[in-house]
Amino acid sequence: MEIVTIHTAKTTLSQLLARVEAGEEIVLARGKHPIAKLVPFHPPASKRRPGALKGIVTVGPEFFDPLPEEELAAWE
Repeated sequence: MEIVTIHTAKTTLSQLLARVEAGEEIVLARGKHPIAKLVPFHPPASKRRPGALKGIVTVGPEFFDPLPEEELAAWE
């Protein structure tokens, strides 16, 4: 992680952004004091859709059977 002054960042922004796109993280500093970090953008995961696994995942009737006593005791 490289530290770059704001002045240098203003003059070389395109090159810094290319490095960030390649996965590098760059810290922007005012003098010797870090104030911000340039990091690659990762879009958020898609929203969950109810029923997306319908027909793919099944639950058998044994799922609803009572638990054995020793397993019930472990939950207490």
